[in-house]
This record gives sequence, C-alpha cells and structure tokens, in this order.
Amino acid sequence: MVRWRSGTVTTVRREWTGAVELDVALADGTVLRALAYPGLVGRPEVGDRVLLNAGALLMGLGTGGYALVVALPDRLPPDPPAPADSRDAGHLVKARYTPLQPILLGVDEESSPHRAALAGADDLAGLPVVTADLHSALPAILAGIRADAPGARVAYLLTDGAALPAWFSRTLAGLRGHLAGTISVGQAFGGDLEASTLYSGLLAARHVLHADLAVVAQGPGNLGTGTRWGFSGVAVGEAVNAVAVLGGRPVGSLRISAADPRPRHRGVSHHSLTAYGRIALARAELAVPEGLDPALADAVDAALAPLAARHDVVRVPVDGLDAALRASPVPLSTMGRGLAADHVYFLAAAAAGRHAARLLS
Repeated sequence: MVRWRSGTVTTVRREWTGAVELDVALADGTVLRALAYPGLVGRPEVGDRVLLNAGALLMGLGTGGYALVVALPDRLPPDPPAPADSRDAGHLVKARYTPLQPILLGVDEESSPHRAALAGADDLAGLPVVTADLHSALPAILAGIRADAPGARVAYLLTDGAALPAWFSRTLAGLRGHLAGTISVGQAFGGDLEASTLYSGLLAARHVLHADLAVVAQGPGNLGTGTRWGFSGVAVGEAVNAVAVLGGRPVGSLRISAADPRPRHRGVSHHSLTAYGRIALARAELAVPEGLDPALADAVDAALAPLAARHDVVRVPVDGLDAALRASPVPLSTMGRGLAADHVYFLAAAAAGRHAARLLS
C-alpha cells in the first residue's frame, strides 16, 4: 500500500520534459529526492508543502531514487481551459480509477484532428517495427537505425508495462528532435500522441506521424518476479502479434548480455526466450549481431535454436555500430551498466535497429 509522507520543497533541482526534480524536507529533518509531474499536480516551488508517495523509494525499488509528488495541497493547479462537461479536449482516461487519472485526447477520437486519417486505417503496409523488452534498448536501436538510415522517421510507442508517464524518461527528453514522435499506448500517457491500444498506436505511427520505422518498448523500469512468466516484458511477444496482425514487419531486439550478474539474463535473457519463444505467435526476424565472443556466440546459438522453427534468426554485421552507439545523443545505461560495462546488450539492440533500417530498401 501507499507510504505517505508530507514535507516542504527546499530545492528545485532540475527539470526535463514533463518532470521536475525536487528536494523535500520532512518534519523529522529527513530530506527526500522527489519527482513531480506538473501536468498532473502543478509546478512545485520552494516553500510549497507537498504530499509524497514514498513507498517504492523506501523499499529500494526501481523508481530512479525518487519519492513521487501526489499533490500540492495548499496551491492547487488551475483547471484545464476546456469546459468540464465537454469532450472536445478528449475523454481518454488513463491510469484509470486511480486518484491521478488524467483525461486526454486520443489520437483517433472524434475531436482529434487525426480522426479522418485513422477512421478507416487498418494496415501498416509493411512498416518495420522493432520490439524490445527494456526501455534502455531504445537509444541503442535508434543508433543502429541512424547508422544506415540517418534520415528515417522513427516513431516510438511507449507501452504500459513499466513507467506510465512518458515524462519520467530522461532518455525521451534527450531524444526529442531525434524521433518523429512518441505515442503512449494503453495506460501509459504523456507522449506526443495518446492511443488507447497498441493497435491504434501503431496505426497512428504510420498514418499520423508518417514513420518509416517504429520501436515498441515499455517505459523505464521493469516489473519482474524472477519467474518465467512474471515479468512485464512478456508484452514483447504480444507486440509482435499486433504488428503482424496489422500487416507490419516485426523485428525482434534480443536481450543479450555477458555482464548481467543473474544467470537467467546472461547469454539470451529468459525474458526474450519466453516472449519470442512462447508468446509471439506471428513470425518475427530476430537480429543477432555478428562477431560475438565465440563462447557467447555458442551460448546464443544454443538458446535460439528452439526458436528457429517459428522465427527467422538474422545475422547482422556490426561494422560501424560501436561508433554509432558512442555517438548516441543520450547516455546508454541498462540496470546501472553503461556501454563499456555491457557492450553486447547495446550492440544487440543496435543490430535490430540496423536490420530494420535495411528493410526499408
């Protein structure tokens, strides 16, 4: 349940698109690092009293080290400008039936300027779509795309397996201008466009953002219990199916690591093996970087052998990908490990991006 805390803002530290980082002093003198989303709670200032949800922070869970601002009880933000009884500004409710549910304009709603483009849309027309388990793969996939197709329009679809607000992601803030746009789907919100399902989001990527390629991955964070089925990345397999249903071309980014301390994630992660090997019913192209260390390459080949009947395992050359990764406009980090510490992880994601880019020709 929620562990509530109340305190006073002592410092406004930094901000990025949709988020403000704060120091909050509690009555006992403890200072907590906190994060506020102005679009939900208003913009905190030094001296404001804030109510915090500190549960995940106190338990050491993956919240980026933040308590989350629930409200500024003494200085409420103004109402949105649209009349309360009107649907002209949208009626798509996300984070539904939680105290901070936002009401948003869905990309395909009647009031949306994109309604006409999507009302009859039913086909991705072969759009290459890279599916990935972790949010940290996004900039590496983009680096692989840019290595071969620097001018391609790339859309990102933020699914709701992890962070729901797109605003939590400093990666997304740093990639503004490098993406054609972000579409938050399902219960996720805060993207450039809002979609109620992955299907409508994929169609919006094609017919609204006019993307040449798309990337589907959950937001920052990852829910997992250490079991085969108990992790939010199972949605990767469902994304493959959605892309195929709509006539797109699924490209699977494999989670490969030689550095993860957990045996279940070394070589090809059990997350990838379950999502692509058990959940994805449609055929995907699984990208494997060439030139891996021989022992790792043998382990990867052995892990993927049972998947060869249902997917196409594609060997991708890696020349130039290291330089592309090093030139990323945002830092590369996964589970606290950077490019040097887990090079193979990022290389595998970049290989998926390169393969998707080469499908354009």
